[in-house]
Amino acid sequence: MLLPRAGAAARGWGGGGGAAGRSPPPLAALSQVLRLERSRRTGVVFPLQKLARYLAPGADTARFRLFQPGLAALQRAEALFRSGRDHAIDYVSSAVRMDHAPPPALPEVCFIGRSNVGKSSLIRALFSLSPEVEVRVSKTPGHTKKMNFFKVGKYFTLVDMPGYGYRAPQDFVEMVEAYLQERHNLKRTFLLVDGVVGLQKTDHIAVEMLEEFGIPYVMVLTKIDRASRGLLLKNVLEIQEFVKEKTQGCFPQLFLVSSLEFSGVHLLRCFVAHVTGNLPTVEAS
Repeated sequence: MLLPRAGAAARGWGGGGGAAGRSPPPLAALSQVLRLERSRRTGVVFPLQKLARYLAPGADTARFRLFQPGLAALQRAEALFRSGRDHAIDYVSSAVRMDHAPPPALPEVCFIGRSNVGKSSLIRALFSLSPEVEVRVSKTPGHTKKMNFFKVGKYFTLVDMPGYGYRAPQDFVEMVEAYLQERHNLKRTFLLVDGVVGLQKTDHIAVEMLEEFGIPYVMVLTKIDRASRGLLLKNVLEIQEFVKEKTQGCFPQLFLVSSLEFSGVHLLRCFVAHVTGNLPTVEAS
């Protein structure tokens, strides 16, 4: 949709993080995006749809536009991610065991992915309109060893999970599996995949676990600003086919994001708001 112009047992995993700046970066807010020319605007908000333009004639584009919110829904979602006097967004706590996790009082989403996939950087981009929220972004892969919980007002909790694939100890595997199996308020798991290299062996292990546990999840391709258009389209089509043929619990639309350029960040905010029950009128197949 074009926006109108407007003011189980041990798995084969090895072991993803400074505070944001004082002011939000360019394009962090929809009001800034809406000032762009139409094509650029669409590319920032709906990067997957823009990529679909380069498909062969007659190609099926249904999975490129399943979740297509309008401007009002995008603005409502943005408001949830913007802190205010009566709407606090706070880091709550970190946990290494489930008995250390905060009470499951709100709908919850978690972000999981390989170390160095850009997970904490993406969460920082999501919270960029609330720069007082500290999301630690590590320069060392595998540094995030704990589950970090962020409370978004009275609406939902977002969890930054440890990265996998880089020297992950057995207690890490047990911690993540316990969380996914026991956290009954978990509404959706966001599985981050590097948009440059595509699905890796450790990603397949994560998919197998989510499928085994019956956890609803969605795949998010990160770092799309680093991939050429041809490479990105190749990876998207391959992952879409994998999701269609090999998964049951994965949402069939991929989400493409760049934490640096904010492509896809606004749409992802909207999807988080939707799956946590805070945008009940948004259409999503």
